[in-house]
Amino acid sequence: MKAACISREKDDVTFTMEFDAESFENAQIEAYKKTKGKYNVDGFRPGKAPRKIIEQHYGESVFMESAVEELMEAEYPRALAELAIEPIAMPTVEFKEVKKGSGFTATVTVAVPPEIEVKDYTGVKIDAVKAEVTDEDVDKELETMQSKGSRFVESEDAAADGDIVTIDYEGYTGDEQFEGGTAQGQSLKLGSKTFIPGFEEQLIGAKKGDTRDVNVTFPEEYHSKDLKGKDAVFKVTVNEVRKEDRPELNDDFAKDTSEFDTLDALKADVREKLQKAAEERAEYEKKNAVLEAVYEANQFDVPPVMVEDAMDDMMNEFSRNLGQQGLDMQQYLQFLGQDAAAFREQTRADAEKRVKMRLIIKTVAKTEGFEASEAEVDNELTQMAAQYGLEKEKLADYLGKSQVSLLKEDIKNRKAVDYMFENAIIGA
Repeated sequence: MKAACISREKDDVTFTMEFDAESFENAQIEAYKKTKGKYNVDGFRPGKAPRKIIEQHYGESVFMESAVEELMEAEYPRALAELAIEPIAMPTVEFKEVKKGSGFTATVTVAVPPEIEVKDYTGVKIDAVKAEVTDEDVDKELETMQSKGSRFVESEDAAADGDIVTIDYEGYTGDEQFEGGTAQGQSLKLGSKTFIPGFEEQLIGAKKGDTRDVNVTFPEEYHSKDLKGKDAVFKVTVNEVRKEDRPELNDDFAKDTSEFDTLDALKADVREKLQKAAEERAEYEKKNAVLEAVYEANQFDVPPVMVEDAMDDMMNEFSRNLGQQGLDMQQYLQFLGQDAAAFREQTRADAEKRVKMRLIIKTVAKTEGFEASEAEVDNELTQMAAQYGLEKEKLADYLGKSQVSLLKEDIKNRKAVDYMFENAIIGA
């Protein structure tokens, strides 16, 4: 197969794929071998009729269509790689006259990303971002560690924010009890905002054995149509109040929760880790600020199909994230009172920005001539293999050439981002 580019008009590239007679004939032979069993010819058992006999009965082009499809499927990716074409949609294909005993030429037109020129990507001015860690930050982290080691114990005192109460309740709208508004032995952490707005706050101050009428108004976007925007009262009985019993912050706490023998040593380690995280966060924020500035300085149109694809990607990402939290997209949409199409449309602006940002970064990488060396790819695969507990070679085989190629693109793009950041002007 010989591939040759003919033209590029706006965001469409047209190229030819030329197949010689020998390749076409071999493909027809393979098509015959694969499909001969489905042709019935008098005097021959299924799959036993010679190719010429089948062609006489069904026409000499009987295997040509399958041969063309096989050749195009096999050689189209190679043509794209050879001509350095990155398609963003399915191609349209036209064939010149395809004859038995000769080769054929396919003319392919496919949409590609727009060619852009990125300006002002060096010398970008951004504000400095301080990576500070305060004593309060260290104390909050220690409090989090305390919480992980704490337990909730039953108490006779009044319930406060952060306490866990066990309750029975019945929900009414007017004088009628509504479906799904009754529960017994329900555990609720006050301040968690897991119940209807206003519900949890009205239980603060309650003690074990207390009964309370909790008055609420269901949100307008509530998932139940019968309850949207309605006033309701919950008759609540408090069965139990549990308060958090935290371990004391001392040397024993340090020994129990870390490899350190003293609280001072633990605090020093916490501060060091928080400082490292703050510095990484600050660098991320600065890099993001550089990208935002370059984005604002370079506005251009992108093909709608790229935006639509990005919207699909964002919807899939969101759905996966919900799944990791044990939620279902359909249930989430029902809760919001939206359909999938309307929710998807809300991602359009962000999707368009995502597409443009990727094109900007990729163009800078190309302009500056950044490449991904074999050593860099190998190092990346080594890190990924360690992360997933796989051998590097097995991971590479699993990913395949296309994914490794994407990995190379990712390395080049990271170099482009680093280059813009390193050449930015960061204020005091």
